Amino acid sequence: MELSGQALSLSDVAKVAYGRERIQIAATARKRMAASRKVIEDIVARDTVVYGVNTGFGKLADVRIPHEDIEALQLNLVRSHACGIGPPLSEPEVRAMMLLRANVLALGLSGIRPEVVQLLCEMLNQRVHPVVPEKGSVGASGDLAPLAHLALSLIGEGEAFFDDQRMASSEALKFVKLRPVQLAAKEGLALLNGTQAMHAVGGLSILRAKRLANLADVAGAMTLEGLRDTPAAFDPRLQDARPHAGQKAAAAHLRSLLKNSEIRESHRKNDPRVQDAYSIRCMPQVHGAVRDVLAHCEQILSVESASATDNPLVFAETGDVISGGNFHGAPLAMAFDYAAIALTDLMNISERRIDRLTNPDKSEGLPPFLARKPGVESGLMVAQVAAASLVNEARVLAHPASVDNITTSGGKEDHVSMGMTSALKLRSIVDLAENLFAIELLASAEALEHRRPLRAGKGVERAFQLVRKVAPALTSDRALSSDVARVAEQIRSGKFDDL
Repeated sequence: MELSGQALSLSDVAKVAYGRERIQIAATARKRMAASRKVIEDIVARDTVVYGVNTGFGKLADVRIPHEDIEALQLNLVRSHACGIGPPLSEPEVRAMMLLRANVLALGLSGIRPEVVQLLCEMLNQRVHPVVPEKGSVGASGDLAPLAHLALSLIGEGEAFFDDQRMASSEALKFVKLRPVQLAAKEGLALLNGTQAMHAVGGLSILRAKRLANLADVAGAMTLEGLRDTPAAFDPRLQDARPHAGQKAAAAHLRSLLKNSEIRESHRKNDPRVQDAYSIRCMPQVHGAVRDVLAHCEQILSVESASATDNPLVFAETGDVISGGNFHGAPLAMAFDYAAIALTDLMNISERRIDRLTNPDKSEGLPPFLARKPGVESGLMVAQVAAASLVNEARVLAHPASVDNITTSGGKEDHVSMGMTSALKLRSIVDLAENLFAIELLASAEALEHRRPLRAGKGVERAFQLVRKVAPALTSDRALSSDVARVAEQIRSGKFDDL
C-alpha cells in the first residue's frame, strides 16, 4: 500500500491492521514533506518565533526556547507526554494507529522529515509495535499520550512488542536492524498532535459493528422462523414507501435469508395472528437505522484518514505556518458516541427477541426456555438473563463521552473532545454485542430444532448449520458459557458474513 495522504477505507486499514500488507511512502508525498520541512528549517535559521518550533506548549506557549534547546524541547515533549495508563492497545489497534499516522504525515503539512515517517513505516512492516497504554487521552490536542508512546519507540525509548515478546524499544529496533531517530525542530509535536489513536480503536470497532448489523438480520430471521412469524413486513413496497437506504438493505437481506421456507408455508393459511411483535416486524427499520448510522460514521472516518490533524500546519507554497485546531477530536468523538447508541439499540431489539424465544407466554408453542424437560431442566433460562445483563452494561456505556468537558493544560485547552473514551466505550459495546448475538443465534437455532422436520429459509438453514458446527443441540442442560464463546468467535471471525 502506497501512502500519499489519500483517504483510507476501513477495509484498507483492516488489511494492514489484521494482515501483513506492507506500506511505503509515495514519491510525491516525500517531495511534499521535504518542502514543508524546509519551511521549518528556514524558521529555525531566522530564529522567527513559531509555536511548537521554538516555544513551549499549551499554557507554556509564551515561553521562548533558545536555539540550543530546540531539539531537547522535542525530546522532552515526547517523554513528558508518554503518560498513558492501563493495558496496552491490541496489536491490530496499534498497527492501525501507525498506518493512519504515517498517512496523514504524508500529506506534507506537518514539517516533519520524510525519514522519520519512513522509520514509522519500516517499524510497521517489520512488525515492531510500540506498547501504547489505552487510557490517558482527552482527544483535544489530539491523542497526546497514546501518540507519545508511539513516538517514544521511534526514538528508541519506551517498550515495544516484537515476535510476541514485550521488550525495550531499542532492542526491538536492533532485532530488525533499524536505528532510532533523533528528533529535530517541531517533529515531536508533529508526531503527537493527531486523532489517530481514537481513529484506530473506534474505526476497527465500527468495522466490527458493521458485521454485527449484517448479523442482526441473520439472527433475527432465524428467530422469526423459530417463532413461526411472518416476513410480510419486509415486502419491498413497504420499504419503497419509506426509502431509507439501510432499511431497504436490511429488508432485502431478510427476504433473501427467508427464501423457500417450509416453516413459512406451514402457517401461511389459517394463522389467527394478525401482526408480529415489533422486535420482529420492525427489523428493517431498526437494523436499517443502525446500518445508516454506521455508514455515516464510516464517511467521517474516511475524511479523517486524509486530514492533517496536527498543529501548527505548514504550507510550503506560501511559507506560512498557521496555528489552528485540526487536532480536536470532536468529529470522531461524536461519531463513535452515535455508533455506540445505535449498536446498543441493536442489542435491545435482539434481547427482546431472545425473550420471545424463551418466554412460554410469547414463544408460540415452544417449550418453556426451550428446555426438553421443562422444570427438571432450565434450558436457556439463564442465557436470557445473561443477555439482559449484557444489554444493561451496554446502556450504561452508551452515555456519550463527547458531552463531557474537563479543562486541561492550565486552562489553555479549555474544551476537549473525550474522543478516546468514546472509542474505548464503543469497543466495549461491540464486545458485548458479539456475545449477545451469539445468545440469540443459540436460542433461535434451538427453536428450529422444535420446528423439525420443517426447514427454514435457505439462508437461515445455512446459519443454523454454522451454529451447529460449534454448539450441538441442547438435548439436556449443560453449561452454556463455552457455547456462547464459540459462537461469538464465529461472529468475530466473519463466518456469518456471506449469508
